[in-house]
Amino acid sequence: MNRTFSKLALSIGLVVATSLQAFAAPPAKPSKHGPAAAPARAPAAAPAAAPTAAPAPETGATPAEDGLTARVLYTFLLAEIAGARGQVEIAAQAYADLAERTRDPRIARRAVEVALFARNMQAATTAARIWADTEPDSDEAQRVLASLMAGGDAQIEQVEAQLARVLARSPDHVDNHLMGLNRAFSRISDKQAVRGVIVRLTEPYTDHPEAHFARAIAAITAADANGAIAAIDVALRQRPDWEPAVLFKAQILSQSGAMQDAVKLVKDYADRHPDSRSARLAYARALVSQRDFDAARKEFRTLLAATPDDTDLMYAIGLLSAQLEDYDDAVTLLERALAGGHSEANGIRLNLGQIAERRDDLERAMRWYGSVEPGRHYVEAQLRVAATLARQGKLQEARERLRAVKADDDDRKRLLLAEAQLLRNAGQVENAFQVLDDALAATPSDSDLLYESSMLAESLGKLDLMEDRLRKLISLYPDHAHAYNALGYSLADRGIRLDEAQALISHALELTPNDPFILDSMGWVQFRRSDLDGALNNLERAYGMRQDPEIAAHLGEVLWSMERRGDASRVWDEALKANPDNAALKEVVQRLRGK
Repeated sequence: MNRTFSKLALSIGLVVATSLQAFAAPPAKPSKHGPAAAPARAPAAAPAAAPTAAPAPETGATPAEDGLTARVLYTFLLAEIAGARGQVEIAAQAYADLAERTRDPRIARRAVEVALFARNMQAATTAARIWADTEPDSDEAQRVLASLMAGGDAQIEQVEAQLARVLARSPDHVDNHLMGLNRAFSRISDKQAVRGVIVRLTEPYTDHPEAHFARAIAAITAADANGAIAAIDVALRQRPDWEPAVLFKAQILSQSGAMQDAVKLVKDYADRHPDSRSARLAYARALVSQRDFDAARKEFRTLLAATPDDTDLMYAIGLLSAQLEDYDDAVTLLERALAGGHSEANGIRLNLGQIAERRDDLERAMRWYGSVEPGRHYVEAQLRVAATLARQGKLQEARERLRAVKADDDDRKRLLLAEAQLLRNAGQVENAFQVLDDALAATPSDSDLLYESSMLAESLGKLDLMEDRLRKLISLYPDHAHAYNALGYSLADRGIRLDEAQALISHALELTPNDPFILDSMGWVQFRRSDLDGALNNLERAYGMRQDPEIAAHLGEVLWSMERRGDASRVWDEALKANPDNAALKEVVQRLRGK
């Protein structure tokens, strides 16, 4: 077996670790995904073979000598050869048969590993039952069986009983087991039912803070933030200043919108424990979430000073410096991270290209974009290449570049929409519409194509066509908030069918309550209906969320109509400074202010 085998063997090791450890030891700290699994033990390297293979067997995973019949030996060889050839389904079934025939716990464990690799959960569960039956004193076998039962067809009561046995039989490891309880139920969709199970399972252990931590995880997974806070507070009363609980509480607070409380919590903890890297990192990330980029950068710099070779920190500081428009520092840190072998090399190259583009160094930008290799960032880099070519007046070359990119269906649509946008930006609205119209002929129900082509139809004055396409979009996708909003705004902007316009926009707001553009539309239809106070309220909310030039134009017009002309001018001047070429904004200012 060649090096590909080794990589796949390591992959299966990690996959199996997730299952084998799904009810195991807690991490040093929780993440937004809950406590992480312990690292897997890498399987032994195997001899050279085919390019795709199942994981290598562990030492000793051979049929028991007293059961080494010709049939057993044949099945064992079949399983290994099939795995070496990448025929993992055959290998999984062969190992499942072998486990049932030999009742050997080593073979059963191996059967679980291969079945998980093949994503054959039924075979994995069957093998896990044999493993647990033949090695009844193995906590690991019992944990694996519980985890697989929770993801299969077993009744939740059966899973609960299995986990209760594991907890009861392992008093020396009960805290670790409690911290891993929720992961055993990760594939069950009824989170309220899971929460009930967790509460019952932890009832005998409520003097353990880990039990309340488990309840907090179950509560937040069931979308009960208040219940999660209450549970984690009990854990913290039992074990004050418990770092995983403090950081998890901060995570719950931030997810609930109480960002200032989350920042204060982690800052206070970090101040009390200045040597806690986890706490300082959590504080830095909380500052980023609060958009306090300067303070966040200082925290990340402190962390980097302690571990100067940490490329993840270099990358984070580089991105923050770019956000703060400190481009020299951003380039220095990003290039250091790249030279240090950061795993996100292509993402770094993309960011370096964007920085060069912002500095109008288009030649350097093109070099960075061109260095992005095929993978997750490749299509985005090609989009930036095309946009840069268009900025240089090379529109046709930009279009050819987009059409030459090899991409799947989703990325092909992104490229198509980008081509239409380049044409629109160049004033070639008819050509842009034709590009999307041709694509729509092939996929007439595509929501993105219907929406974008309707917007271009409006720009071309094809209002009936715009309305037809938006109504078709609404009928096909009744939860498409922006379709309702676009149709309602179009009617409001033309001052027609205002009752219908407001009803459409109101429905859009029901679907997406805090969208600044939909709030802008609501403010605009209220203005058209002479509800100036209502219009002002919604437009101020919208502008507070998003300093968009067209929202500024509408807000300024409402203020002007209310005789608050100084306020209107301040809004317009601020928006013009940031967006001096916006046509809609300039039109409103020229029309009302006359200059």
